[in-house]
Amino acid sequence: MKETKIDVSELKSEGSDLVQQLASFIKDKTKSDVETATNDIIVKGEGKSVSRTYLRVILRKFLHKEELREFFRVIGGKENVLIIKEIKVAEES
Repeated sequence: MKETKIDVSELKSEGSDLVQQLASFIKDKTKSDVETATNDIIVKGEGKSVSRTYLRVILRKFLHKEELREFFRVIGGKENVLIIKEIKVAEES
């Protein structure tokens, strides 16, 4: 069974309800076992439905749907880890 972790520690600043919505969104799209931990969402499953590339696409779709695409991005971490990172905005003087 393949396991992929998604680090949502920076996304939690937008609210814990958003993390639960993301977990259910992933579960609906992949039909796999999804667990939420303190700062992570763990996706367990088989085949293409939980490939790292497909999970990245799903995360981007979720951010777009929630209108957070301008503030967050999805980057790859270590092996089988994806990170939702806040985009740093340069302040104008």
